[in-house]
Amino acid sequence: MTAAAAALDDDVPMADSERRCLGTGEVRPRVGMLRFVVAPDPALGLVPDLAGDLPGRGLWVSADRTALERALARNAFARAARGPLRIAPDLSARVEAGLVRRLVDWLGLARRAGAAVAGFEKTRAALARGRLVLIVAANDASPAESARLAGPEIPRLGLLTRDELGQAFGRDALVNIGILNAGWAERLTTEHARLAGFRPAATTD
Repeated sequence: MTAAAAALDDDVPMADSERRCLGTGEVRPRVGMLRFVVAPDPALGLVPDLAGDLPGRGLWVSADRTALERALARNAFARAARGPLRIAPDLSARVEAGLVRRLVDWLGLARRAGAAVAGFEKTRAALARGRLVLIVAANDASPAESARLAGPEIPRLGLLTRDELGQAFGRDALVNIGILNAGWAERLTTEHARLAGFRPAATTD
């Protein structure tokens, strides 16, 4: 049985918190997957539902560019929708952009909730007071800049650029954002993990 055919097999029991990936045929937790829906307007076709709240039957793919492109290559979405389906040729790029936007928006919400601070000095001060639970660092920062907050075992996320981090705080650019609340850290880590399937981490020499 192909992965696409397996994805259409409704006889395999799944927990409500699990879905089958149209790209790989694997059953995985929903938290690490992406939901798509067929829009009522045929001109819109297949729509990424990154928030998971649009009406309609969900079509699920692992949060991974390879899995999504495999599903597209196998026409798995049209098979699951049981009919012709308009799909944007740049769907993978649109998904990545949407995941970036969600992560930036969540950082902005954390700022407004008082759960995030921006910049090296404020992040270092939170670290010194034992309040820092997560560092969100720019992926295009220099190794020297990144090393300034190295040391203690504070988790670090690093997929967004300086400009993208700046957007969360209404600034031109930022290198570091410090997260002060474990609940917010968990939410940001989940969103970051989904983006990681579409945007590779920066490498340093």
